[in-house]
Amino acid sequence: MASTSTSTSTHPPTLGDLDLTNAPYREKDTDLTASTDSRPVSAAPFSEAETKKLLRKLDLHLIPFLALIYLLCFLDRTNVGNARLVHLEKDLNMKGLDYNIALAIFFPFYVAAEIPSNMMMKRFRPSVWLTVIMVSWSIVMICMGLINNFSGLLACRVFLGIAEGGLFPGISYFITMWYRRAEVGFRTALFFSAATAAGAFGGLLARGISEMNGVGGKAGWAWIFILEGLLTLFVGAFSYWAINDYPATAAFLTTSERIEVERRLSEDSGLSEEFRMKYVVQALKDWKIWVKMFITIGLFTPLYSIALFLPTIINNLGYSNNTAQLMTVPPYAVACICTIAGNYAADKAGQRGVFLLGFQALSIIGLLMLVSNGIPHVQYAGTFLAASGIYTLVPLIGAWTRNNIGGGLKRGVGIAMQVGFGNLGGAISGFVYLTKDKPRFIKGHCVLIALISMSFTLTTFMTFYYRRENARRDAICAERANAPGGYTDEMKWEDREKGDDALFFRYCV
Repeated sequence: MASTSTSTSTHPPTLGDLDLTNAPYREKDTDLTASTDSRPVSAAPFSEAETKKLLRKLDLHLIPFLALIYLLCFLDRTNVGNARLVHLEKDLNMKGLDYNIALAIFFPFYVAAEIPSNMMMKRFRPSVWLTVIMVSWSIVMICMGLINNFSGLLACRVFLGIAEGGLFPGISYFITMWYRRAEVGFRTALFFSAATAAGAFGGLLARGISEMNGVGGKAGWAWIFILEGLLTLFVGAFSYWAINDYPATAAFLTTSERIEVERRLSEDSGLSEEFRMKYVVQALKDWKIWVKMFITIGLFTPLYSIALFLPTIINNLGYSNNTAQLMTVPPYAVACICTIAGNYAADKAGQRGVFLLGFQALSIIGLLMLVSNGIPHVQYAGTFLAASGIYTLVPLIGAWTRNNIGGGLKRGVGIAMQVGFGNLGGAISGFVYLTKDKPRFIKGHCVLIALISMSFTLTTFMTFYYRRENARRDAICAERANAPGGYTDEMKWEDREKGDDALFFRYCV
């Protein structure tokens, strides 16, 4: 019976050395990512046709359920915007900035949960951790439908932030356990497109549920929270069995397919996947991650501003509450298409920076239409451009960050840092559109334009930096007569702890 190489071996093991038919590799409770030996593996690669078939198989078994989870997450996070149009503020005696405070208080706790959550998912199994997250936030959402004062709303928003905090960075990290760097952008877009679907679906659902006003002595906004929370709880009850943890334990893959997935990931990285605190420190000290964090907050603030206030913005264009709920659907539908198409094109081109710049410009144009023109139809058209640009940017910046962080734990912590800091933009978004600025909300639109412009500048800088750094490493390799693809497993093993500072690592531009 074949056995794994021990940690004292001087040569990297191959996947042929791992008998994946043995029980330890078939059990779902085996966390192969926690292995103390993360040396690169090798095996005969699949043909191009076989690889396409394998990727389709992964997509069909992984992405749909991830998209469903995130649809429910974004729906439950932003449905307060729909509830506002069915007398939430009046029934809870909210005045002044109370609504804005209720929005903002969610995000500090959401951010605080992200890094610990990704570390826990690295330490334990995704099927367990994501199930805990789902069940927790669904219970909180149901409780939001039972409150009768502003204090209760604040308390529920705090616990909702804690419960939901680990989901987006967790799924983003989970995807990197299955796909190569050049493939994660499109897959991220597929699951994140659920956020745009949540915006469209949320408007339709809220319009229907609001007709339950008075049923069981509950207001229409309360039923929005209760029924959407129950829907999440129902899905969460099955999530443990629906989520596949790791390639090496995936029951839907054959042994040869598991070997190929592991081989592709090892070939794409070759860096350490071990759980050591020094990789956490590496992430915290990496200035490139910090730049990405500021790019992200410049994009997430507009994201949440639109998600939370689009019904209000459309309502103030002169449409009734019910009409405004329905008119949020088309902009989100177009944004969903742009999100998938834009990220698919970026994956095919093997670039992120240029696409980020293009969609940042598109979102700025949309917001300028809202600022510069008072005609409702023109302003409504501006919401299409703004939403299409902003929603497409989120998976793009996420993929760019994941592509350019080397090493498993460092990547997990780096993703959580980026998403966590970006989500502080959610706290800012609660105060972007103020009641005193209606009906045009010009100040709010200008704030978002300034933030996206900041991201545009930093994106330009990082694009040029990555190109220059790749050229520098190519030149060093040329001096040593060693092309980037010429690194042997032994050479990668020697540099495995350097992360993206390893000479064989190339940044995605």
